[in-house]
Amino acid sequence: MSTNVANRAPAHIHSLSAYQPGKPVSELAREIGMHESEIVKLASNENPFGMSPKAKAAAVAALEESARYPDGNAFALKAALARKYGVDMEQLVIGNGSNDVLEIATQAFLSPGSSAVFAQYSFAVYPLATIARGARCIQVKASNYGHDLNAMLRAIDQATTRIVFIANPNNPTGTFLPGNEIEDFLAQAPQDVLVVLDEAYSEFLPAEARYDSLAWLARFPNLLVSRTLCKAYGLAGLRLGYGVARPEIADLMNRVRQPFNASNVAQAAAVAALEDQDFVERVAENNRQGMAQLTAAFTGLGLAWIPSFGNFVAVRVGDAVKVDQSLLAQGVIVRPIAGYGMPEWLRVSVGLPEENAHFILALRRALDELKQKD
Repeated sequence: MSTNVANRAPAHIHSLSAYQPGKPVSELAREIGMHESEIVKLASNENPFGMSPKAKAAAVAALEESARYPDGNAFALKAALARKYGVDMEQLVIGNGSNDVLEIATQAFLSPGSSAVFAQYSFAVYPLATIARGARCIQVKASNYGHDLNAMLRAIDQATTRIVFIANPNNPTGTFLPGNEIEDFLAQAPQDVLVVLDEAYSEFLPAEARYDSLAWLARFPNLLVSRTLCKAYGLAGLRLGYGVARPEIADLMNRVRQPFNASNVAQAAAVAALEDQDFVERVAENNRQGMAQLTAAFTGLGLAWIPSFGNFVAVRVGDAVKVDQSLLAQGVIVRPIAGYGMPEWLRVSVGLPEENAHFILALRRALDELKQKD
């Protein structure tokens, strides 16, 4: 009697659905017969400027050493992060994007029978990584599409909860929690529960909204701050993220981390990118202007949208499937978020002014088509 080896995989693995990324430009180009240069992609919260020239030059130079394994301890990158943020190198965990940092945290702290708490409408990787460890998901109902920290605090199961995920700003809704509210949460959360503060989009925050989460590490030994260089720094294709925590937490995470999870090219580009603050400021300014451009158009079209603190905005279009199909046919890629429980919404990344304008025109056409069919 033959046995299907796939049936031997744990039930919690069979229950997973693969993460669905934004459609690649090349794929849409093949589907609709359009040249890639004519397609506008505003689906994956990528940096429309790309990476900084300094980072690109460093990446090209690092290609010369690509036949050798990268520094598994990422010494130069950790040193650059330590200088920039005033932390010790022993507090750092380097990841293949911040997704990897989140996965590593679940590897280190979750197991079958444990649980993780996160908010409704928050990043899809939280439940995926939790279920992959055989742990239980505790999803807390959102408040105005964002985190209800008091409800999340009550949802912590003293017997099983090992991780709480907080995204700030939140993806895909763009909502934001003031720093003092997170600080209050940390003060009340059980000290034996790891609080993962996911700050992938923090560089887009206005100056008046910023807070120093790394300063909290001295007071809250159960805090892990996760960040990325894939968004504002433009290293999405190279994949580079990092986590900052107490040394004992970082040590456990580094024990389960893949030994060469950040390439030499990514590490070199990241070191240069961290030193190019002028570039990041230009990116943030483009985002502020682009957000105003998009939301003004939504208001003019009579569409509801969620005020966002990231480099994207969620807009309610009604029949999101049909609107998305029309946009794709016009060579515009955005992100449907039905998988997040928001079937009438699309998430739109902020692009360059001309890309935003292209999308707005295509959206108007898509909505007009729907009206005509009705």
